[in-house]
Amino acid sequence: MEQGFQAPPESTKPWVYWYWVSGHISKEGITRDLEAMARVGIGEAFIGNVDVNEDHRGPIQILSEEWWDMIEHAIREGGRLGVRVGMFNCPGWSQSGGPWVKPDQTMRYLAISETRISGPIKFEGVLPAPNEEFQDIAVLAFPAPASDTDSVSMRGPRITASPETPDVANLFDGDMGTVCTIPENTTSDAPFVIDLEMEEPFTARSLVFHPATTPFIVQCELQAADENGAFKTVRTLTIDRSNPNIHVGFMPFGPVAVAFPSATSQHFRLVLTELQPRGVLAEIELTGGARLERFVEKQLGKMFQLPMPQWDSYLWPTQAEPDGANLAVESEQVIDLSANLTAEGAFSWEVPEGEWIVLRTGMSPTGVQNAPAAPEATGYEIDKMNRQLIAIHFDAFIGQVLRRMPPADRTAFLRVVADSYEMGSLNWTDGFAERFQQRYGYDPLHWLPVLTGRIVESAEQSDRFLWDMRRLIADRVAYDYVGGLREECEKHGLRLWLENYGHWGFPAEFLQYGGQSHDLGGEFWADHDLGKIERRAAASAAHIYGKPVVSAEAFTSSSGLWTMNPWTIKKRGDSTSTEGINHFVLHVYVHQPHEDRIPGINTWFGLEFNRHNTWFDQTEEWIKYLRRKHFLLQQGHFAADIAYFIGEDTPKMTGILEPELPPGYSFDWINAEVIEQRLQVKDGKFVLPDGMSYRLLILPEGASMRPSLLRKIRDLVKAGGAILGTPPTQSPSLENYPACDDEVRRLADEIWAGCNDNHATMTRLGKGLVFRKTCVQKALDELKVPPDVTGLDTKMSPWIHRTTSEGEIYFIAYQGDEPTSIAPSFRVTGRQPELWDAVTGRFRDLPAFTQDNNHTSVPLEIAPRQSLFIVFRKPAESAPRAATNFPPLTTVEELSGDWRVRFDPQWGGPQSVVFDGLLDWSQHPDDGIKYYSGTATYKKVFDLPDAAVQKRVYLDLGEVKDMGRVRLNGTDLGLIWCAPWHVDITDVAQAKDNVLEIDVVNTWANRIIGDCKLPADQRLTWTIHPHFGPDSPLLPAGLLGPVTLRVE
Repeated sequence: MEQGFQAPPESTKPWVYWYWVSGHISKEGITRDLEAMARVGIGEAFIGNVDVNEDHRGPIQILSEEWWDMIEHAIREGGRLGVRVGMFNCPGWSQSGGPWVKPDQTMRYLAISETRISGPIKFEGVLPAPNEEFQDIAVLAFPAPASDTDSVSMRGPRITASPETPDVANLFDGDMGTVCTIPENTTSDAPFVIDLEMEEPFTARSLVFHPATTPFIVQCELQAADENGAFKTVRTLTIDRSNPNIHVGFMPFGPVAVAFPSATSQHFRLVLTELQPRGVLAEIELTGGARLERFVEKQLGKMFQLPMPQWDSYLWPTQAEPDGANLAVESEQVIDLSANLTAEGAFSWEVPEGEWIVLRTGMSPTGVQNAPAAPEATGYEIDKMNRQLIAIHFDAFIGQVLRRMPPADRTAFLRVVADSYEMGSLNWTDGFAERFQQRYGYDPLHWLPVLTGRIVESAEQSDRFLWDMRRLIADRVAYDYVGGLREECEKHGLRLWLENYGHWGFPAEFLQYGGQSHDLGGEFWADHDLGKIERRAAASAAHIYGKPVVSAEAFTSSSGLWTMNPWTIKKRGDSTSTEGINHFVLHVYVHQPHEDRIPGINTWFGLEFNRHNTWFDQTEEWIKYLRRKHFLLQQGHFAADIAYFIGEDTPKMTGILEPELPPGYSFDWINAEVIEQRLQVKDGKFVLPDGMSYRLLILPEGASMRPSLLRKIRDLVKAGGAILGTPPTQSPSLENYPACDDEVRRLADEIWAGCNDNHATMTRLGKGLVFRKTCVQKALDELKVPPDVTGLDTKMSPWIHRTTSEGEIYFIAYQGDEPTSIAPSFRVTGRQPELWDAVTGRFRDLPAFTQDNNHTSVPLEIAPRQSLFIVFRKPAESAPRAATNFPPLTTVEELSGDWRVRFDPQWGGPQSVVFDGLLDWSQHPDDGIKYYSGTATYKKVFDLPDAAVQKRVYLDLGEVKDMGRVRLNGTDLGLIWCAPWHVDITDVAQAKDNVLEIDVVNTWANRIIGDCKLPADQRLTWTIHPHFGPDSPLLPAGLLGPVTLRVE
């Protein structure tokens, strides 16, 4: 471990996203980029061709021969320089598509047209196709349920609105082509009220809103008047069609449906409030027919509309059953008439007596395309549930590289990249019905009327059918899409690198989805909370599927551009490491094709980690820090006491920590697949084949559960495992219904037999324990599992623990901006605590510590934003030495007075100037210094004071904006980029005439701001997105000090 810490292996090198932006590419720039990466210690670069500067496109067209030649050049140069190369699996960063994908190969959904026929009659006619691009699946007919078309609009209601709205009647005219605009400024204080009065009482059971094509969100309350005219609330709901992007659903303005116990009245009222921003409705159906609540959302027609779906975003309340069996469709009465339809859409049928509904069902493209890609490289997204089509896509893009380059020339080409999922939902594919029946044992075609909002058999069974559908979609996306890409990679000696989540319309389950990839990554942003759930999502997937390295797209940003540096981003990076991330992929290195345009090509997002940034060539020390940190966090296994089961529902992008995780413990998310297929019990612990273990498995409150999963949990408990949770009462699936529910209840009675009353909170089953209605801490106390760490405020000092054969490794990432003293206790005894500093690469014993039966307490002094590794690997002395872990430093002299400073005239600074004291460049009267960006060298000669003789001496830089490389008497003492802002000069300092040089570098911000004040032909910088204006505030810059000598 010592050797790897001081000389970290290749696997610890950070990687970069290497974006080739909008056709700005050159071979010379590719070579210089890769040389720069090799110079500072970048191990791999992911080539992503993104078109984000549409108004500033370069000359190289993607997919042209010239472009392919650039790709080949990059791979060969990467091999020459020792920088591996990865490629996104298609143009753009999301997702997997291109102009080679045909309409019958893309992501598709089940589209339906509906025809009503009264029998008996011989019907000869055309069933309309619902869309121009359409592949028939089945023609289905069934008797119309009772009250199916009975609605308020058919009762000739008197319609009034307050405030008066002339087109309100359009909402009840049965015509989707007419609309009504909701009055602006509709709020709770100024609601939009619609009254519907009828001659006779009307019984309503469902309410369906049909939005027009204007994005909006509004609150609604349905009221009904009783016989005395008093209004009572029937139902409240949110109508949310605020994001019409097809990346969050293939039905952008699909109907919003809710159901309620039947309500009878002559006077109904709709009260709309809290409109944002402007709403337009096409139709409102207040109907006596039975409708399945949120049927559009449940078939994935409309997904969660923000980028961070929560654990319950795809869970819906149980719907009340209709008050009559004749209101539902009987599954056995659904007739498959597909053979009666010709290829041209002609349909013939001897219609039996009664009112019949005929559905023409088939697949249509969702319409999503790979993005952001140049027009010539944009096309349909490939189907995510068809492994054969995935292979075609892989061959069309990655296959070109493999064919063009012999294996000996592409040794650097190692990885294929699939970024975070942003391509929305799909719900059908070729062969889906057959696969569905094989999986669940029943024919899904009999249940397709549910997709129109009708209830088949019962609301509960209809919901279960849609649960089965969503679960199978998630499984197929994981195994056919991710697994298909992985399989194609393996055929050619490549590895798949995947971000296992999605911000827009993710249709899968994040753990299972990630488990099918070779390598995993999360992400985090430098400037806001995006990444909050993605980091743990990636880490847990890696832990439970046996993947030792967990990467993260690191320091993505959308603000603060040209202002960030390793110090400003340190807190976020270190806190991310405490969530299980042990490898960074820096975002983003934008390819620089030109040497005369600096800072050069850029985008609206991302940390500018490229060779034209002012501080790029100063980052070798920072990268060494990352590598040492990566190394220690890649050792052994993550130490977690608890596994929180996420449930079986899909889509799913995170779990829920309920009951609450007590302080001092760590956890992983775990899914059903891993519980059923990989989890075992050994010595009272849940164990995985790759070495992970947990003491307690927590089940989400009130969850349904499939019998096969509950059987496995029972067996694990009997073998010695411990669980905490409430017994499920039913299966979520229609598989083997209703016997499945009987088995769930029987298993639950067996598992929770000893704590089914209101008082018992624990029972034994076999060798294991079952907890219920108690907190996690009490369960852990019963299991005799003390906290892993105490004495830390986990918000201010998050931590992580890795356990290895050599010892225990704890990492603490202090988030404060002031120094602090803490004394954490670690669940280790009998071992010597050591401090391993990833900034310096040094490690030493911490002589002052105390021990009790369970913990070792270690006093620590921590500098602002400092992170420390506390390692236990050697036997501790029986009686710890009375000492201090951090000898205090005393200031013995300030290096005040004159400093000679050399600037680079290329960026407007003077060749040389004398400062009579340290100052902020941005406050200097000389514009060449005030607006300077780049490196300036400070020089001073000094003598050691008598108080420093024969003592350990440190040079403290005080405040630096933004980092400084120190040379003393010609010896490079390294880069000082973080607190504590000092360096040990003992070995190179001399009594007299010490020559001190400090290379200080700031960011590009001030020079760009200065240039914004100048005519274009006088500017020193060139960039596409300046991110600043002439009135933007300047940033502090330079060596601000005070620079002092301090002794130990």
